[in-house]
Amino acid sequence: MVKPLAERLRPATLDEYVGQKHLVGEGSVLRSMIMSGRVVSFILWGPPGVGKTTLALIVANELKVPFYTLSAVSSGVKDVREVIDKAKRSGFFNSNAPILFIDEIHRFSKSQQDSLLAAVEQGVVTLIGATTENPSFEVIRPLLSRCQLYVLKPLDKDDLLGLLHRAVTQDVELKKLDIRLKETGALLRYSGGDARKLLNTLELVVNAVDGGPVEITDEAVEECLQQTPLAYDKDGEMHYDIVSAFIKSIRGSDPDAALYWLARMIEGGEDPKFIARRLVISAAEDVGLANPNALLLANAAFDAVSKIGWPEGRIPLAEATVYLATSAKSNSAYNGIAEALALVRKTGNQPVPLHLRNAPTKLMVDLGYHDGYKYAHDYPDNFVQQQYLPDALKEERIWRAQHSPAEEKLYQRMLTCWGKRYEK
Repeated sequence: MVKPLAERLRPATLDEYVGQKHLVGEGSVLRSMIMSGRVVSFILWGPPGVGKTTLALIVANELKVPFYTLSAVSSGVKDVREVIDKAKRSGFFNSNAPILFIDEIHRFSKSQQDSLLAAVEQGVVTLIGATTENPSFEVIRPLLSRCQLYVLKPLDKDDLLGLLHRAVTQDVELKKLDIRLKETGALLRYSGGDARKLLNTLELVVNAVDGGPVEITDEAVEECLQQTPLAYDKDGEMHYDIVSAFIKSIRGSDPDAALYWLARMIEGGEDPKFIARRLVISAAEDVGLANPNALLLANAAFDAVSKIGWPEGRIPLAEATVYLATSAKSNSAYNGIAEALALVRKTGNQPVPLHLRNAPTKLMVDLGYHDGYKYAHDYPDNFVQQQYLPDALKEERIWRAQHSPAEEKLYQRMLTCWGKRYEK
């Protein structure tokens, strides 16, 4: 049986690997680690079809160590323990640990992830995880702290064109044919930076031609995709572009467009929790203080989706989407924390003013800790002016109101409290 084109072209060495130059290019961190012969556990985060599994296989080949693989979809704690036991038996003194590759590690439960901790900590296995989801949401903190995190990017135009040329000229099956790449726009567009999707599309177009030269044109690609829409993985179709359009439509106060992109994600089989997380982020980042209830509603939608799943989950997601899209917008909190972080990085560890410090011991009291602090609730309107920023930064302004109706009330209160400081 002939293997699919994507499998036939799977790279076996770093030099054959396409894309991710920031990780595997000359002098890059991962290449240097592999060349040194010592690789630590790491997690690869990126969209489908960018080479996560391939990179794990290449690491194992370069290090010449046993390679065990588990799928988070079908494996349980028992399977994890069996692999770890095998790894213990296969290990030799001073040799590299076997590699345990876990695809879709974000689907592992907490107990499954917990079962990996000791083996990773003790070096019984070198863990390589692959995920399309943000690991900070889906991977437990103890496991994340034991692993490096590397972000893989969608392949760019040059990477994809190079892969097309290699497929046509070097693949054992395709090089037998007279294939002419006349147009590549549709191939690149439909691939969305996904190498697997690109090669699957190419193979589909080639197989649609019965004898004679094969001319790859935009029209031929579009015709094949219309005829066989299920030949493509809906879970990954333009994943990041669509969620970007979704968030930007909410930010731009267009509920029609936001619902359209929501429907595209639902029809594409997107994880409802992925959508719900984006709504929570948008509520905080884009609606913010202009309508603080937006964050409450987005969180409620997340909770509802977690409880009821599909297909009913589409309703609270749609409700939150429309509410966020039609709400007034403010990113003053988003800008404020960004400015505060920049100030912290610029000025370093400024000392806490003495009157704000905690004073649980007599020595601290004698040193002046807490001395002079004014308890706001002892004053009219629960406010009294005093310095809260470090001495070197006491004149800094960080939060700047954007004067939406709801936020204007907050701004006016700050003017009443602080006067000229908030007139800047």
